[in-house]
Amino acid sequence: MENLLHSTRSHTTVPSCFVLPSRHLKPATYAAVSLPIIDLSCSHDEVSRAILDAGKDFGFFQVVNHGVSEEAMRDMEAVCKEFFQLPMAEKADTYSEDAKRANRLFSGTVFKTGNVRCWRDCLSLSCSFPVGDSAKEWPDKPHRLREVVEKFTVLTRGLGMEILRLLCEAMGLRHDYFEGDISGGNVILHVNHYPPCPDPSLTLGLHPHCDRTIITLLLPSMVPGLEVAYKGDWIKVEALPNAFVVNFGSQMEVVTNGLLKSIEHRVTTNSAAVRMTVATFIRPTAYCVVGPAENFVSEDNPPRYRTLAFHEFERVYEQNLKNVGKA
Repeated sequence: MENLLHSTRSHTTVPSCFVLPSRHLKPATYAAVSLPIIDLSCSHDEVSRAILDAGKDFGFFQVVNHGVSEEAMRDMEAVCKEFFQLPMAEKADTYSEDAKRANRLFSGTVFKTGNVRCWRDCLSLSCSFPVGDSAKEWPDKPHRLREVVEKFTVLTRGLGMEILRLLCEAMGLRHDYFEGDISGGNVILHVNHYPPCPDPSLTLGLHPHCDRTIITLLLPSMVPGLEVAYKGDWIKVEALPNAFVVNFGSQMEVVTNGLLKSIEHRVTTNSAAVRMTVATFIRPTAYCVVGPAENFVSEDNPPRYRTLAFHEFERVYEQNLKNVGKA
């Protein structure tokens, strides 16, 4: 528990285990470039084309008028804030540094650069569909956490699946291509808590990385921090109220044979305010075999990616992270 950043009321210095080499802290230079904003209340054809275009151009976009109620979003933010404000003793059973544990509270050690830690704490929750008994594995405090998280997860997963159906239409895939095992793994929620950092020039909340998912939906904070790779530099993402930030993961890049890329992103820190976000990851089942779809392969455009079971892809992904850490 002593590893948790928010266990200390305030930090006066950045411990050396969080300090990144300056080459990893290149500041954003594309502050004026904005992510595409897609209004899901527009015409069906317009929305599907906009999703594909945004995926090609940026790999990231924001969606508004998405059907997830403002009440569900605010409830999720409130209950997560309450969780991190609980006394440490009431969170002790949830804390674990074991990455194989499905539901846990941990300090940000997932993405490493030369074994440097990320300046964040994270509550990771795993949710099956239908939800069923998986909710019983989540923390039981605050008292509404399980109820609120279940509702939020069902709604955000539904939004993600609708975006995938619209994307399929624009790409010429059958509308249910992403139904079934390819999106049927447990949904993973990361509640990211970034405490104020005494010197944001020394560290990052999350190091540059790509998601290993099909699609990720982020309930962002109005406190800035998310940055997206763009033309060799970084875009500062200005989150819209009541919008979700959406990006495609590595499995989408494989399925489309590189038409849609999984784009690197990172999180910067700040010295003044707590920043909290909720990421919803939609992923394949462990033994789902994912490879380039026939629509994207031809004699002139052969497969660029190996066809692998998702659990094997994750093994290779984790190994690559370890190799990066040793470089």
